Amino acid sequence: MRPQVLTSALFSAIRFHSTSTFPRTLAAASSSLSASSSSIFRTTTAYISSSTCPASYPYRLFSTTNNMATPINANSVLDLIKNRRTYYALNKELPISKARIQEIVNEAIQQVPSSFNSQSNRVVILFGAEHDKFWNITTEILKGIVEPANWQATADRQALFSKAAGTILFFEDQTVVADFQQKFALYKSQFPTWATQSDAMLQFTLWTALEAEGLGANLQHYNPLVDERVQAEWSVPASWQLNAQLVFGGRAAEPGPKDSFPVEQKVKVFGA
Repeated sequence: MRPQVLTSALFSAIRFHSTSTFPRTLAAASSSLSASSSSIFRTTTAYISSSTCPASYPYRLFSTTNNMATPINANSVLDLIKNRRTYYALNKELPISKARIQEIVNEAIQQVPSSFNSQSNRVVILFGAEHDKFWNITTEILKGIVEPANWQATADRQALFSKAAGTILFFEDQTVVADFQQKFALYKSQFPTWATQSDAMLQFTLWTALEAEGLGANLQHYNPLVDERVQAEWSVPASWQLNAQLVFGGRAAEPGPKDSFPVEQKVKVFGA
């Protein structure tokens, strides 16, 4: 991968074919997928607190082969992107199993591109009480720095996150970044940026994929305030730099309106 190749992330998201009743473009593709596979995952860099999804899990939403099971066009990708929204009102009622969520994370972290195939992305998945613990820690830290007059609004926002079912923490492994800076000194200054771009693609892919399964999600950034506590509580290596937190759960309400600036302000075309 090279920087600016964002389309790779978009096509990574399309690997998640849905079989549930939630409306989605690729539902018909499920009939062509295999029911089981003896070898689904390669070794994952995802750091999770429980076992991975069994190979016989019946609602596999993406192909486990190198070739796509069903032809996909750009409109299918764009439909997934359009359906990705920010859901703040969440609950703990997951429409899919925790094992299925782990499976999606495992596949995404293996497929999302990175510069020079450096694979610096790392994640921690927090469910249930572990999710609650993270937001209790965040609330505790914020209460020590937010002015009392402004605290209620902050507390209300934290309560929204606590009501969700889980959180995915996104990291970059700085040991990997430093190693590639040494190997390719000409691009030393670029590797931190490229690692962040890959992490952003992973965040977008998982956000889109989970919402294609009927979950709601929102992306937060309470780093670096919580970094030390996260490392201590979940034995996260010191080289893992926290970048973002994806809060997910059942949808308790619809998202608010989404406004977009005119495309003419954003896109220039030459030679067409």
